[in-house]
Amino acid sequence: MSAVLLLGCQPRLNKDQENLSVATQKGISQLLWESDLGDGNYQNPILHIDYSDPDVVRVGGGYYMTASSFNAAPGLPILHSTDLVNWQLINYALPQQVPLEVFEIPQHGNGVWAPNIRFHDDKFWIFYPDPDFGIYVVTATDPAKEWSKPKLILAGKGLIDPTPLWDGDGQAWLLHAWAKSRAGFNNVLSLRQMAKDVSWVSDDYEHIIDGHSLPGYRTVEGPKFYKRNGYYYIFAPAGGVETGWKTVFRAKNIKGPYETKIVMAQESSLINGPHQGSWIHTEKNEDWFIHFQSRKAYGRVLHLQPVKWINDWPVIGDDADGDGVGQPVYTHLKPATDNAGKIKRQPTSDEFDLDKLGIQWQWNANYKEDWYSLTASSGKLRLFGQPKINTTGDNLWMTPSLLLQKNPALTYEVITQVDLANSSEKAEGGLLVFGENYSWIGIKPIEGKPHLVYVSCTGARKGCNESVHDYGPIDGATLELRYIMNADATVVFSYRTDSSGRYKVIGEHFNAVRGRWVGVKVGLFSVSTTSNSGTYLDIDYIRFSPLPRR
Repeated sequence: MSAVLLLGCQPRLNKDQENLSVATQKGISQLLWESDLGDGNYQNPILHIDYSDPDVVRVGGGYYMTASSFNAAPGLPILHSTDLVNWQLINYALPQQVPLEVFEIPQHGNGVWAPNIRFHDDKFWIFYPDPDFGIYVVTATDPAKEWSKPKLILAGKGLIDPTPLWDGDGQAWLLHAWAKSRAGFNNVLSLRQMAKDVSWVSDDYEHIIDGHSLPGYRTVEGPKFYKRNGYYYIFAPAGGVETGWKTVFRAKNIKGPYETKIVMAQESSLINGPHQGSWIHTEKNEDWFIHFQSRKAYGRVLHLQPVKWINDWPVIGDDADGDGVGQPVYTHLKPATDNAGKIKRQPTSDEFDLDKLGIQWQWNANYKEDWYSLTASSGKLRLFGQPKINTTGDNLWMTPSLLLQKNPALTYEVITQVDLANSSEKAEGGLLVFGENYSWIGIKPIEGKPHLVYVSCTGARKGCNESVHDYGPIDGATLELRYIMNADATVVFSYRTDSSGRYKVIGEHFNAVRGRWVGVKVGLFSVSTTSNSGTYLDIDYIRFSPLPRR
C-alpha cells in the first residue's frame, strides 16, 4: 500500500469558505486563468500563481496543499481540491511568523521555506523549515480551522526541506536537505530518527543521498519521502530551480544504498526546471505529480503531470520515446474522480464590504490589526498610514505594512478606486506592483495638496531611491487607478477621475521583476512620515478582470 493512500473523514468547508471566491469577485464573468478546459481535460499550469514548493496530501476524496510563503504573513497557505485541477484557498496555517519580533520587519527570502503536509494519527501535520532557526511543526484536526502554534522540533541553521515518514515497523524518520548559505554545504540529504509523536528528533544524522557522488548533479534538495511496494522512495529535484530535472531514489533499506533515476526533465518542452513537488495516489488508483516551474516575474507556477509505474520506477509526464524519462505535458485528461467540483476562481478582487479582508491578502511582514479598518468607512478599506522603513534607501522594500497578493495570471487588468473625498489630505499611497523592482500609481502630498504621482524604484533590495513623477494636483471625489499586465510581464499604468471617462496612461511601461524567491505581487498601501502621522487612505474596491481575447 502506498504511504500516500490516506483514508479518513474529509473536513467539510463551511458556507463562508465555499462562497468566499464568489463574494470577493463581483463583476468578473470569466476566469483570469483557465486550467480546467471544461471538456474533461486540463491545461498546465493548473495554477498560474506563485505557490512555491508545493506539497499535497490526500485524505479520503479530498486533497490538501501547502506551499512556501517566505516572509509573508499570514503564511503556510492551505488549498483544497477534489480533482487536483481546481483548487480553492481555504486557510493559512501560520497567522504570524515566529519568532514574532524577528518578523516584525520584512525578511525577504527568509521565513517559511519548502513545507511538507501529511495526515497521520487522525490529524494533519505540516513540517516547515526556517533556514535561520530550524524545523517547525504545526498540526490541525481540520485544515480549514485553527492550527497549533509552531513548535521548533530541530534547531539549527541551514536545515531545510523536511519530509517525515512513519514506517510500518513503528519507527518514525525525518529526512531533510541543507542550505549552503547557512550550513556551508548542500547537495546532500540527511536522515534522522524521530519520535512517533514528533516529541523529539535525533541530533544524530546520516547522509543517505550524496549528490556530489553523482556525475553532473548539483543542488539535490526538496525531497519528498514515500514508501511503496517494499521500496523507500525519495523524490527530489536536482540541477537548480530553473535548469534542473526530477530524480527519484529508491532502496529496500531506509538507509540505502539508493538507486538513482531521472524520471522527468524539460527535454523538448517549454516547461523549464521542472522542480520539486508531490506524488499523489488517488482513490481511483491513479498516480499524479504536482510540481512547480519557475517563471521569473510570474513566480513559481504549478503543473500537474500523469505518473506511470514501470518496474517500480515512476515515469512522470509524457515518455514518448520510452526511455523512462518523461517530459512535462501541456494538456491531459483530468484525474478520474467521483467528486468533480465546479471550476474554481482564485480569489483576487475585493469589494471590502465583508467583516474581514479577502483570504488572498498577505502582508509584507507580521502585521498589526490597527493598520487597517473595514468599519471606519462603510464598504471601504481604510489603510492607516504607516512609517516607511528606509534601511535600503528611500523605498518600500522594508516597509511591513504593504497589503499584497500574488500575481494571479499571465495577463489581466486590475482597477482600484480611491475615495479622495474621505481620505486624509496628506495621505500617500495607491496601487502597487511589487518586486525587487517596483512601481506604483497613486497620490502623494506635495506642497500641502494631494498630487497624482507615478513612482518607480529599480533595485530596491540593493538600495534604490524612489523616482517620483509628479502629475500635479488631483481633484474630484474619486480616483480610479488601473494597470494592465501584459504577457511579457510589462505593466501599463493609467488613471481616471471620472468613472465614465477614458483612462489616461501615466509613466512608462514598467518591467515587472520578481522579489526574493517569489513572483511579483499586487498591492495596496498607505505610508506616512512623522509630519503626516494619523493619515489614512480609503479604498472602495479592487477588481481584477481578464483581458479581451483576440
